[in-house]
Amino acid sequence: MDLVLEVSDSDALIGAALSHIKADEFMPDEERGHAESAVREDESEALAYLVDPTDLVAELAGVELAQASWSSEPVEYDPDSLEWDLGEEDGDFEEEADNA
Repeated sequence: MDLVLEVSDSDALIGAALSHIKADEFMPDEERGHAESAVREDESEALAYLVDPTDLVAELAGVELAQASWSSEPVEYDPDSLEWDLGEEDGDFEEEADNA
């Protein structure tokens, strides 16, 4: 699964992540300071503190999460670029599934 997000308000994203970190009563103070610093410096880190891959599929019927890992990186989005033609990837997958 690929997920592409556009951050339209980085201050809101960072603020939400900082609030989430502050509210985590189980996070040690040393880790909290490091987390807050990382979130202020990198929107990807802010996103990582707010999105849990397990939560994305926990309520889906017939799905059991076997393994989850993810990374995040900023990219320039060009809707006219073939690289961003997400529908084409879906078509490739369907063709592969039909041939199986």
